[in-house]
Amino acid sequence: MNNLSVEHLTGIKDLTPADIELILNTAETFKQVINRPIKKVPSLRDITIANLFFENSTRTRLSFELAEKRLSADVVNFSAASSSVKKGETLIDTVNNILSMKVDLVVMRHPNPGAAKFLSERVDARVINAGDGTHEHPTQALLDAFSIREQLGTLEGKKVVIVGDILHSRVALSNIYCLQKMGAEVMVCGPTTLIPKYISALGVKVEHNLRRALEWCDVANMLRIQLERQDIKFFPSLREYSMQFGLDKQLLDSLNKRIIVMHPGPINRGVEITSDVADSDQSIILQQVENGVAVRMACIYLLASKIGR
Repeated sequence: MNNLSVEHLTGIKDLTPADIELILNTAETFKQVINRPIKKVPSLRDITIANLFFENSTRTRLSFELAEKRLSADVVNFSAASSSVKKGETLIDTVNNILSMKVDLVVMRHPNPGAAKFLSERVDARVINAGDGTHEHPTQALLDAFSIREQLGTLEGKKVVIVGDILHSRVALSNIYCLQKMGAEVMVCGPTTLIPKYISALGVKVEHNLRRALEWCDVANMLRIQLERQDIKFFPSLREYSMQFGLDKQLLDSLNKRIIVMHPGPINRGVEITSDVADSDQSIILQQVENGVAVRMACIYLLASKIGR
């Protein structure tokens, strides 16, 4: 299969295992490209892409922008903080104004869940969801899957634990969908207050003891505590959270096996993960960042190939 079954990338939930496989295999090719002396390919020379970020982002925005430029696309960047959105303009008006400038593809991050899907049904351009509220973050899940596959050779049968603030995390939900579609087993671990009630309906295991979770898994994906999305206190203090659910080198070294440690960033060093773990040889955090560019190149390239059809 050389074509995605979807017209937009609004969430992992809409993708088939064959779609995910195609994206990961295409990303492998692009990873070779970005490690060459000349890192650009002319694949999207006539395509214009708008990056619409209605929420602050550094890594995701830079990663998308770099991916687009590596593919030779023309790039327009839009930040809501300095835009007419502040003057009351609606999402559709904002996007339509940008599309009237003949934009082919929109990459959007928005604080409202479902914003990317809403947009994809109303505008004449391909849409990639770069994170919508606490809903999904599909390209992060794809780059995480790519990074695990690169380390372990396959996702089939692998055990992945996602630790931390599951309730407020779009990364967790996208990862659960992606890993399960590729045949991996998933567990979530964190305080009861940060595990959503619906989670067991997704077929994932739930564990509240970090050591037991780490002894079960092949891969630990450590999420940060999203204090900016918490309007009430979900645990007594960061120090107490860190004592129960923070991963330090002592705990990592005491396991009877070697596991891979991941983190989608930004890291709160000393809270969910200590510096000596983040910088250890079991951590693939920087590889995730590098793989993010290749995976986003793959997503953009595969969706752009549908333009004009």
